[in-house]
Amino acid sequence: MVLSHKQYALFGQLIFEKVIIQPPFQKMVVMPDQACFLYVINGLGETYSEVEKVKLHASESILMKCGNYITRMLETSGSANFEAIFIHFHPQILKRVFERDMPSFLKNRDSKYKVSLTRMKVTPLIAKYIEGLMFYFDNPELVNDDLLMLKLKEIILLLLQTDEYSNIEQILSSLFSPSTQAFREVIEAHIYADLTIEDLSQLANYSVSSFKREFQKIYNNTPANYFRNRKLEKAAELLRISDQRIAEVAFSSGFNELPYFSKCFKDRFKVSPSAYRDSHRNV
Repeated sequence: MVLSHKQYALFGQLIFEKVIIQPPFQKMVVMPDQACFLYVINGLGETYSEVEKVKLHASESILMKCGNYITRMLETSGSANFEAIFIHFHPQILKRVFERDMPSFLKNRDSKYKVSLTRMKVTPLIAKYIEGLMFYFDNPELVNDDLLMLKLKEIILLLLQTDEYSNIEQILSSLFSPSTQAFREVIEAHIYADLTIEDLSQLANYSVSSFKREFQKIYNNTPANYFRNRKLEKAAELLRISDQRIAEVAFSSGFNELPYFSKCFKDRFKVSPSAYRDSHRNV
């Protein structure tokens, strides 16, 4: 449940957001032509990109490139609510903000970038910047377009002073030469993730029906069968090479329920997981 949502727009585009959410909560974030900086103030969240998964705690941040994302706000024992700040970077807004002073990396429009998102260490300067932004969310009467332009330019310059500046340059420059991840990359990146077919369809930018048709064409199988078999193959490997308990093997392979895992495993390999482990240890 969204408890509070404050936002500021610049030239008709959403730029700054501050949200307070009562977890558990899941949101699909579609960013076809923008990048986004996320700073967690309180709580615990995790973000799935087309090919990556990142978990974020309080005082941690990431920068995400154009694409589709699933963001989850998770329940924790120490914090009742999830609180975060989002800053959006639109290419047309950046051109207006920097005018003739466009940073050189924004002019080097290399379409071969590989970075999907980057986690970054919050420097003291960025922490102070966040404090200042919180002040303006609490005092909207002080906010105007000139201030928003200044704050947007400031955060970019601060991000470029972090140790992750190379990835940040790639992500921001990609705004001027966007590309999409291949269908196979989305699938292979999330084989063992706790995502539904609907989630994967959104990440791949397909409707559910189109996603299933594309999946059948590429893999000659249904998504349910393919994912289950891949998870079972991983489970069998873990049983052969590790000392993890059966329940841990099930969880590591993407199964959330032990009885269901045991049934699927026996259907596939004709023996129980424990019997499979015993037989391969005697080889």
